[in-house]
Amino acid sequence: MEDKMILGFAVLAISLVAILVYAFKVKGRLKALESKYSKVIDVDLEVDKSKKEKEAIDKKIESLKNDYKEKRVIFEKLVKEAAIYDEEIQMAELGFYKPHFDFDTSERYKQEISQVKQKQKDLISSKQAIYCTTEWTVEGSKAKGRTMTNRAIKLTARAFNNECDAAISNTRWNNVDRMEQRIEKAYDAINKMNESNAVVISREYFHLKLKELRLAYEFADKKQQEKEEQQEIKRQMREEAKLEQEKEKALKEEEKYKKLLEKAQKDAEKSTGDKLDSLKEKIAQLSQDLQEAHEKSERAKSMAEQTKRGHVYVISNIGSFGKDIYKIGMTRRLEPLDRVKELGDASVPFTFDVHAMIHSEDAPALENSLHKKFEQLRLNLVNSRKEFFRVTLSDIEEEVRKISPDAEFIETAEARDYRESQSIIAKRDDAKSVNESIEAFPEEI
Repeated sequence: MEDKMILGFAVLAISLVAILVYAFKVKGRLKALESKYSKVIDVDLEVDKSKKEKEAIDKKIESLKNDYKEKRVIFEKLVKEAAIYDEEIQMAELGFYKPHFDFDTSERYKQEISQVKQKQKDLISSKQAIYCTTEWTVEGSKAKGRTMTNRAIKLTARAFNNECDAAISNTRWNNVDRMEQRIEKAYDAINKMNESNAVVISREYFHLKLKELRLAYEFADKKQQEKEEQQEIKRQMREEAKLEQEKEKALKEEEKYKKLLEKAQKDAEKSTGDKLDSLKEKIAQLSQDLQEAHEKSERAKSMAEQTKRGHVYVISNIGSFGKDIYKIGMTRRLEPLDRVKELGDASVPFTFDVHAMIHSEDAPALENSLHKKFEQLRLNLVNSRKEFFRVTLSDIEEEVRKISPDAEFIETAEARDYRESQSIIAKRDDAKSVNESIEAFPEEI
């Protein structure tokens, strides 16, 4: 029995040794394989690691994309809301306001505004402007519910009316659309906030507020038009008064020379010799002066009596407005250049150059014809009383020749003050440039 046990232990020991030897051999082969393929294993590990990192980055990118989309929506909303209140928006984005009404006078607009406000009051009185769609009870009491509802309606009315009043009072020619949007935004926002208590601003009341805003703007615009028309009428009246003064002055001058001539003729009847010869020369000169004074007084009377006779002028001011900008205007003054001088006295930094001064029996018609021809070339497309056009002088001359073939044109603009000013500025710049070139180098090194 003991021998069998010894034999078993021996077999077991031999087996263990064999297994151990085999294990060492396998381990050796594994080391050899690891040594042979270690780079490949490292690459696979790096690939797995990179894949995991890429997946994490992709998830982060996707998260950022979603976050950006959400923020972009918020940004667009804020930009649109800010545009409603932003007074500094670029002119090119403003567009033109299209009038909704066509009343002849500002007084008519004023009456319409009063009627619109009365309609608003009527809607409020009849509880059709702002109303509640639910009959609320508070602590089981309908009376308390009505009190709560009435307070909510008053608060809503105050909030909406204040917002509308602010929009209307701030409305200008360049923000009418945005002020309309402001009222609409207030209408939508207040109604949305009131959804929980079922208080509603009616569409009819909302539209009356929009109508009031448009009327208020067009009323102010019409008043400005009337003011400019009154100024034009006053200018014409001053022009007519000036013509009347020139007529009176010319008549007095003619009368003066007539009396001097009569006196000289009487003196000549009593004189002889050298004195008579001297008086004859004086009579000849006075006769010429009287003739000129008579012709001048006749022109003055004619200009004062015939309101259509006058001069159409074409003038430019390169220093103030640039090249190819011409003013085409009309004056009925006996001395038309006085009007041009007035235009250049205080309103612009440089004097005007006269390119044409065309006498016409119907100056308003000639002026109107030229204005219509160059209508699309106006600098001011809104106010037709601003008579400046971006057009070449040759185009103006061509059109004038059709009506007045003998009209004389001066092609070159002297622009003396402007050109001398530019010369002085150029000399200053040259001197400054020289000084800067010198100062660029140090005095000592």
